Amino acid sequence: MTTPNPLQEAPDFSLVLGGPLYQMFQRAHLTGPTLELLKRRVILITAIAWLPLLLLSMVGGHLLGGTGLPFFRDIETHVRLLVALPILVVAELVVHQRTRTVVKLFQERGIVTTEETPKFHAIIEAAMRVRNSIPLELALIVFVYTVGHWIWLKEVALGKASWYAVVEGTSLHLTLPGYWFSFVSIPIFQVIFLRWFLRLGIWFWLLWRVSRLNLHLVPTHPDGAGGLGFVGGSSHAFGPVLFALGAVLAGILASRILYGGQNLLEFKWTIIGLLGFLVLVVLGPLTVFSPGLLECKRVGLREYGTLATSYVTDFDEKWLRGGAKDEALLGAADIQSLADLGNSYAVVRQMRSVPFSLNDVKALVAATAAPLLPLLLTIMPLDELLERLVKVVF
Repeated sequence: MTTPNPLQEAPDFSLVLGGPLYQMFQRAHLTGPTLELLKRRVILITAIAWLPLLLLSMVGGHLLGGTGLPFFRDIETHVRLLVALPILVVAELVVHQRTRTVVKLFQERGIVTTEETPKFHAIIEAAMRVRNSIPLELALIVFVYTVGHWIWLKEVALGKASWYAVVEGTSLHLTLPGYWFSFVSIPIFQVIFLRWFLRLGIWFWLLWRVSRLNLHLVPTHPDGAGGLGFVGGSSHAFGPVLFALGAVLAGILASRILYGGQNLLEFKWTIIGLLGFLVLVVLGPLTVFSPGLLECKRVGLREYGTLATSYVTDFDEKWLRGGAKDEALLGAADIQSLADLGNSYAVVRQMRSVPFSLNDVKALVAATAAPLLPLLLTIMPLDELLERLVKVVF
């Protein structure tokens, strides 16, 4: 194994450019080296997952009528396959563009020192090997067709007659479109969905290892995070993923409310819990930098406190104890220097212990909650909802 040259740029890391499925898409001309052909990929994947269900439901008489819930009225399925699934595919391009920039900035901004550069390169290369792992993605597919299928059948599928299943006693028996739904459409969605959690796991592992390096953090950096503010900003790249997951939840709740006779308020703790969990999944990995940031702040307060004490002592001796009787106070640079020192010390005191801000949290919560807003119409009229929104805004 060769030792990386510290002067070399970091390897071009991407969370999504790799793995067997990515290679398969390339051979099928569904993607390019940097995720080109996005429209073709979205249309084909969505068509394979949804279009046969439409055709088979028409053939079987389950499109508009039949026993139980017809295909046309299955909001959960349409949201999952026509909204969430395409967004999860589109999100790959967004995350690819943002995360590769973040990794480069560690070195470009001097956060990773020259001495730590070889270790930094090794960390990136190790993450790329995991991302490209064939056994990992094969295990994911096996999981989807075993555990994932069982969970969908027992916990997610409606426990009553519908276009994809008929009920006989306590058992569900799949219809013709139900077999495609169960063994093609749902697995496609689950693989793409669970791959995002694998990627987040790789991202967490990479950031955790980087946080253990001897990073060059500056307590007076204006981003309030020692220079790591760009890491917190990268969390916005996962906004489309959270929006898609929020849409899936909205579809499930809509089915339960409209066809199961339940009320939106019955799911309030489920909604709150999911919002908190998803935001934690994205922002939680960033807290690995907290020990380093806290240490940087502690050292900064000590060093700038010592500097401030020395300066104000000299200032007091010069201007208040008579040391500068013959010097004009008006226009003296000492006053501006004192103010600048005070501002620097204030920046250190306000330094955050995490690389993200409250605005980053709000943005992710908003992205996850946005698809759930139409469900408010099930508990209050549109005019009342609009009136409350106006009062909130103005």
